[in-house]
Amino acid sequence: MNIAIRNGHLVDPANGINGINDIYISDSKIVAIVSVSDEFAPDKFSIDDDIDATGQYVFPGLIDLCARLREPGEEHKATIESETRAAVSAGITRMVCPPDTFPIIDTPAMAHMIQNRADDIGYAKVHPLGALTVNLQGQRLTDMAMLMEAGCVGVSNALETVENTLVMRRAMQYASTYDLPIFLTPRDKWLQGNGVVHEGEVSTRLGLPAIPEAAETVGVARDLAIIETSGARAHFDLISCRRSVIMIAEAQRRGLPVTAGVAIHHLLCSENDIGAFDTQYKVMPPLRTEQDKAGLISGIADGQIAAICSDHQPHGVDAKLAPFSEAAIGIAGIDTLLPLILSLVAQGNLSMDTAIAALTINPAKIIGINAGHLAAGATADLCLFDARKKWRLDDHTMQSKGRNSPFMGKQMIGKVTRTIINGKTVFDDSAQ
Repeated sequence: MNIAIRNGHLVDPANGINGINDIYISDSKIVAIVSVSDEFAPDKFSIDDDIDATGQYVFPGLIDLCARLREPGEEHKATIESETRAAVSAGITRMVCPPDTFPIIDTPAMAHMIQNRADDIGYAKVHPLGALTVNLQGQRLTDMAMLMEAGCVGVSNALETVENTLVMRRAMQYASTYDLPIFLTPRDKWLQGNGVVHEGEVSTRLGLPAIPEAAETVGVARDLAIIETSGARAHFDLISCRRSVIMIAEAQRRGLPVTAGVAIHHLLCSENDIGAFDTQYKVMPPLRTEQDKAGLISGIADGQIAAICSDHQPHGVDAKLAPFSEAAIGIAGIDTLLPLILSLVAQGNLSMDTAIAALTINPAKIIGINAGHLAAGATADLCLFDARKKWRLDDHTMQSKGRNSPFMGKQMIGKVTRTIINGKTVFDDSAQ
């Protein structure tokens, strides 16, 4: 299959491209990227699919570093098939799955099963994270070498704290032997307690158990100290407060091999959005202050935060109907990831190159894969995005099986019209 994508506005931060270009694809690879003012006529290149991308953006396939697919173990909420299909409709071609499935991804067999299932379905590719400790219990280390050989792109203890600092140090030393990144969600278990919202004016007004900023920053400080003595490469995947950005930036200036990521909802929402116990805004780590939100956005703009993820956690409608303290945690975020990030560009908070890099080449570098760019010879993973299309997120337009989103009923600006993986169209909404 030979494909030509003509007159699209290509944004590829990895190669410094931001302008109108034609892209030529043969089989699974990009043959050439050509300025519209130039001619391209390779020998024996007969076009099978000629796509007119006039007025649309062309981005490398998006890479989501944190997406729970609910399979195996919670197929009543979602499945690998439903969520990878939803992913490609949102321009996401690769997804990183945390290890807290049921069973836990702490054996090569589990890692193989998830990848093979996704490959057989044929939508977005799924990259699992292996468990850092057996059954995520924080006591015995997993066989990280075997998990890496089985395709795990990193190791993580998900949202479970490794309380024993000696176990964490040994885990980091083990991972550093194989240059395997450790994904960290920093928190102090004792300071967090049974909290459900940020400690501040809103928690006081609503009378809800609170989580202080220190629950995160103490965790960041501990992990940075261990990283410095172990040489491990670490990614703080879901930071939520401005102080964490400052601490991580200082560590980066000292040369520590650390990166950081943030969930899209922490860039758009704050504790004030909880209003009168709106459970759609219950996430972990919790939404923090307006100042924290601004600090996270500045961290992306200044380069301290490399990646933006969906932190996708699909639930059914009933999961959010309980009282706030008992309601399920998380947002189903893959459907809205790209338009919400580009809303920050439209508002002047981020440049287009910075926003797209945080969804493509930067996540690819963090997990060590050759993706997230569109140079000649690269795998043809890309999406077309029409920034003029307006649509409303509702039960009919939402592709994920999850129905838990604070953006439900709100208008989105911009929509993916086509997604191509390995040179094959896996989603096409261009006719609508």
